[in-house]
Amino acid sequence: MSRLTDLLAQARKTDPQLAADLEAEFRQLTRRSQFGLVFERHQPEAVELPGRPVRRGDTVRVLPPRGSLTIGDTRHWVVTDVERTPDGKQAHLTEADIDAEVREPATSTAALEDLVVVARFEDPIYPGLVETGRVENGGDKPFHTVINAENFHALEMLTYTHRHKVDCIYIDPPYNTGAKDWKYNNDYVESDDDYRHSKWLSFMERRLLVAKELLSPENSVLIVTIDEKEYLRLGMLLEQTFPEAHMTMVTSSINNAGASRAGTFGRAAEYIYFLRFGESRAIPLPLSEEWNPVGRKSKHDLLWNPLIRTGTNTLRNDSPNQFYPVFASLGSRRWSPGPWTARSTSRWSA
Repeated sequence: MSRLTDLLAQARKTDPQLAADLEAEFRQLTRRSQFGLVFERHQPEAVELPGRPVRRGDTVRVLPPRGSLTIGDTRHWVVTDVERTPDGKQAHLTEADIDAEVREPATSTAALEDLVVVARFEDPIYPGLVETGRVENGGDKPFHTVINAENFHALEMLTYTHRHKVDCIYIDPPYNTGAKDWKYNNDYVESDDDYRHSKWLSFMERRLLVAKELLSPENSVLIVTIDEKEYLRLGMLLEQTFPEAHMTMVTSSINNAGASRAGTFGRAAEYIYFLRFGESRAIPLPLSEEWNPVGRKSKHDLLWNPLIRTGTNTLRNDSPNQFYPVFASLGSRRWSPGPWTARSTSRWSA
């Protein structure tokens, strides 16, 4: 495509009308083609709605036997009829999402109490909040609201009241490690799933698009944490979803010693993406005196100060087996061996 862009630039110089016509066709082509991060948009996710009464026409899932630790039947069914029996209400079910030309959908029956209604992303959702409790402190000061919900539908609900009004969104998504850390359509996504990364990107893209509707375009920030399993794909997805943002990735130290891993480097850090919109800027935070207990003015002293051993037992004769000579060659000058510690004074020899 870069070659085509160059040719269009040349055509503009000789035949502007031809170049304009070609550019119009080029724009149509790019609208139909995907560039950048390309991944499979998977079957939309579904969320279970416990407590929602089961009605004819609902999409449902059959729950596993009570007390069972298995996931059970993950298929979706459509309730075609509900009848009352001596044992209680029974639902007549037809298997959902089956192409009748390929095979006949299965049918079944189940007690209503063994069914849970499933809402899929193409289903209309009319979200609302029900207050379940509150803790009041601070009088008339600003308050916090905690929403317990499936995150996608909670975000969609906020678009009714907070569209383009949110100053900051912080996301700590599943890291997609291959362990049982997240589900897609009620199934854990494991490390041997060929579509593991694609499912994760589909999962993330839907939520990021709603977050885009919530963030203020004039002054806001989106913060996303991630580790090495998905940071490359996430970075491309963020660039693709928020082309107008100023994006920066920083490292976050999570384990100074490094978590040991067999056959590879220890893991000491994670990553944080900051996406700034509009006038949003990073502002240095002045450090309090507790960051400089010895009262030094130089930032270099402040950097090295935590390495100095303080308190009792700091002399060489207190720990004779923990003092070692250090040699360093610097051309015609060299460091001489000496009792090197963080407190030592350097000794030079020519």
